[in-house]
Amino acid sequence: MNLTTLDWIIIALSIVVAFVPALWYARRGSANTKEFFTSGQSAPWWLIGVSMVATTFSTDTPNLVTDLVRTKGVANNWAWWSFLLTGMMTVFFYARLWRRSRVLTDLEFYEIRYSGKAATFVRGFRAVYLGLFFNCVIMASVNLAAAKIANVLLGWPMTQTLLVCAVINVAFAATSGLWGVLVVDFIQFGIAMSGSFAAAYFALQQPEVGGLAGLVSKLDPATLALVPDFGDWGLTLTVLIIPLTVQWWSVWYPGAEPGGGSYIAQRMLASKSENDALAGTLLFNVAHYALRPWPWIIVALASMIVYPQLGDIAVALPHVDAKLIGHDMAYPAMLRFLPSGFMGLMIAGLLAAYVSTIATHLNWGGSYLVHDFYRRFLRTDADEKHYVMIGRLVTALLMVIASLITYVLNSAQESFNLLMSIGAGTGLLYLLRWFWWRVTAWSEVAAMATSFVVAIGFFFANRMGTPVASHISLIIGVAITTVVWIAVSYLGPQNDPAILESFYRRVRPAGPGWESIRHSTGLAPSPDSLPMALLAWVLGCAFVYAALFGSGSFLYGRTSQGLVWLVVFVVSTIGLMRVLPRLWKPSPEA
Repeated sequence: MNLTTLDWIIIALSIVVAFVPALWYARRGSANTKEFFTSGQSAPWWLIGVSMVATTFSTDTPNLVTDLVRTKGVANNWAWWSFLLTGMMTVFFYARLWRRSRVLTDLEFYEIRYSGKAATFVRGFRAVYLGLFFNCVIMASVNLAAAKIANVLLGWPMTQTLLVCAVINVAFAATSGLWGVLVVDFIQFGIAMSGSFAAAYFALQQPEVGGLAGLVSKLDPATLALVPDFGDWGLTLTVLIIPLTVQWWSVWYPGAEPGGGSYIAQRMLASKSENDALAGTLLFNVAHYALRPWPWIIVALASMIVYPQLGDIAVALPHVDAKLIGHDMAYPAMLRFLPSGFMGLMIAGLLAAYVSTIATHLNWGGSYLVHDFYRRFLRTDADEKHYVMIGRLVTALLMVIASLITYVLNSAQESFNLLMSIGAGTGLLYLLRWFWWRVTAWSEVAAMATSFVVAIGFFFANRMGTPVASHISLIIGVAITTVVWIAVSYLGPQNDPAILESFYRRVRPAGPGWESIRHSTGLAPSPDSLPMALLAWVLGCAFVYAALFGSGSFLYGRTSQGLVWLVVFVVSTIGLMRVLPRLWKPSPEA
């Protein structure tokens, strides 16, 4: 595609806008690791909320949504829509607990919650496992999408794209620390969303599509459905029932962890108060699930009319490597129709989304490897400037490794499924470890090991010609992993009572799971109300789903259906407005 001077000016301006805050905050971020990795724990709710949204909006996200829609219809998005249940649970049950813990990273949690060598081992192991392996696979998926889009729009080969992106991201992330990442996320989210809406608008203007009315009339109603056809039991089971009944609470996936974790926990820990942590995480879930999806879905649906078969995409993109052609390539292929100026805006938006995500992963992974591994186990007595310098070196190393892994992956959905299978069965533990004293570090070791072994077993079974359906392997993995870690919680070594008492004093979790600790130590009860949090969780989920499905109903021209969702939206909004002030009461000091 030929970019005009106007397009290049817009792209250049977006890069300048990204780097000015990075340079502005470079000195502050260099002060110490607390500033570099958690912005001094003084970020306001609106900044951390938008930063969470920007981080989870990357170049691979519209590609993944396009892949889901083109293969099994709009309802296939329940593969990630179901994680709203997890996200809202993090908002109302866990956000304030994370902020009370006063740790620098979520891995530091292990040594304030558990006791013994197992706690130390889990912290160190997960620092490398998540900060290096998991993190680099995720970044590789994002890199792959960026390479595909650059190949379509700019004609760049993958190696050139990776080199350019590596220089931009390492220079940015290693300079600014989390303060720069947060501020640039806020700016870049606006750029990225503008590009998404522009792509959807011009996709609908194509003669083959004929606007929203033409889109709806030319596609199979089953493709447009927000829930799968219950007459097709197999599809309904895999697309809707399993995600809503098992997947959302049982699977650990970065950005949608049961109980919060990774860069979501990093943002909550960076907030200036418990209420800011709660409000920011609420803003993230509303924007993530209710605001962002429809522009991507519209482009994906339009692509099914313009490019009904994979061969049509290949014909439209003859210069693209045949190995890169898949359903996810339909999204960048649709960007060919953007006019001058808007093409530059779209590329600037995709670049903004890419940089915000990669920069966050570099900073987050660096915090694990520096604070939870290098500082904890290898060099414990250096000054803060040394650790910040090591953080910058680790940032560059992570980008190099992620770039190399990019050459191994084939599609965004492939990496999504890989990460989901490895984390299957561990989610329930991450939910209960805050509210049940009996969970130990050995429980976590058992859960991680069992989940990994089961996932690898199914992987080799598939490779050897005896494939197991993904929903079956998920259920089996969850069942085996859950039985193992609960058994270890009861039968394995127990936590030191002094550690349990210290943890309760600091975090003050509510519920019956800590009743024996409260009674034995005479500590005050928690200021939190689990019934009130449960009510807020239900109302929050109804609020976001109503906004998501109501928007879709009106876009489809189904006014009566949209009005029903509007009523649900209004009722849940009023309910939330009445409940939230009770959750935001200041908590007494421990």
